[in-house]
Amino acid sequence: MHDFTPLSGLAGGALIGLAAALLMLLTGRIAGVTGIVGGALQADTADRAWRIAFIAGLIGAPLIAALFGAPLPRPAINASLVVVAIAGLLVGFGTRMGNGCTSGHGVCGFARLSGRSIVATCIFMLTAIATVAFVRHGIGG
Repeated sequence: MHDFTPLSGLAGGALIGLAAALLMLLTGRIAGVTGIVGGALQADTADRAWRIAFIAGLIGAPLIAALFGAPLPRPAINASLVVVAIAGLLVGFGTRMGNGCTSGHGVCGFARLSGRSIVATCIFMLTAIATVAFVRHGIGG
């Protein structure tokens, strides 16, 4: 493990929780990113403005933080674009099949004690653990 930064992780997690709680309290909406993006892309969405503002905040916050000296990390992806595209498609299909993504189920659904979200989050985590074990110690060893 590298770049172990528990304080920034704690602060970031607290801000994510605060944002999710405020969105729920102020709009009655769940902060599930795929649902927010999907709703913003629909042609007949009446509530597109808040969705676009939320997405702009997700993109703009790290850029604004970088202006104040926060590092803007470059993701290191050691895979071909085909593999990345297939992975993206699998995630997309998974979020549609599971009626939500990790942010919706893991942050908001878990906090609401939703049985479906707790099961979904456990499956996300078990799949991630199995994937890392397989890639790092199986085929990627």
